[in-house]
Amino acid sequence: MTSIDQSETFALGDLQVKRLGYGAMQLAGPGVFGPPKDRDAALAVLREAVAKGVNHIDTSDFYGPHVTNRLIREALAPYPDDLVIVTKIGGRRGADGSWLPAFSPEELNQAVHDNLRNLSLDVLDVVNLRLMFDPYVPAEGSIEALLTPLAELQRQGLVRHIGLSNVTPTQITEGRKIAEIVCVQNQYNLAHRADDALIDDLARDGIAYVPYFPLGGFNPLQSSILSDVAARLGVTPVQVALAWLLRRAPNILLIPGTSSVMHLRENLAATELDLPNDALDTLDGIATSIAA
Repeated sequence: MTSIDQSETFALGDLQVKRLGYGAMQLAGPGVFGPPKDRDAALAVLREAVAKGVNHIDTSDFYGPHVTNRLIREALAPYPDDLVIVTKIGGRRGADGSWLPAFSPEELNQAVHDNLRNLSLDVLDVVNLRLMFDPYVPAEGSIEALLTPLAELQRQGLVRHIGLSNVTPTQITEGRKIAEIVCVQNQYNLAHRADDALIDDLARDGIAYVPYFPLGGFNPLQSSILSDVAARLGVTPVQVALAWLLRRAPNILLIPGTSSVMHLRENLAATELDLPNDALDTLDGIATSIAA
């Protein structure tokens, strides 16, 4: 069975992680709200991920809320020495499951302590500040008042490293004047490549880029292009999309999520897929066709 023990790594500050990790968001209930339909299956996915060599898990205490972190604790604590758990703060869930900003110093402080308690940790490896000026896409706005309380929690020793999520290049520049930024988490995939220049800039500075929704936004035509390449190579479209991202830049870290052990194994197999040049050219045409 596929293991990623020999996979390439990249640094999150002073922490080395394998480039293919696991995102825990899908372990919560529908709409990332409430408990999972099958708790035992959720625990099995987490344990299988670590057993197959994954040492980078992405989560948040507002998934559920509190659901994924408690599952991670139940499945994996006491944690392996090399396991890096990355969480995010800056949002909360409404009673109806809505996504709401939570940026006051009190809310950020509470979020860090909630993550510590529910993960059963004394210090959080990496905390991403998720900006919510627009919940769905990066939107300009100063982040100094938002990032400063998190930087203070870092100085207190509760947070080891800081990242940013749903951000613009201007906000990253501002953030790096306040604290060391070890990673950026934005939407990026074969079809949505607005961050192409940003990824290359971050790579030069040794900062990780963590794309989410690796298949998000495809319309049927673009999905057909991807499926055709996958069929020719004898693999799944998801594996092709993940392999393309791994090939795109050395600082890209992947956190595909799933609630299925079978799909987890398929995702991990993407590390073994070597895309030929003609396939890369075809896949790059997806973004070109959208731009046209």
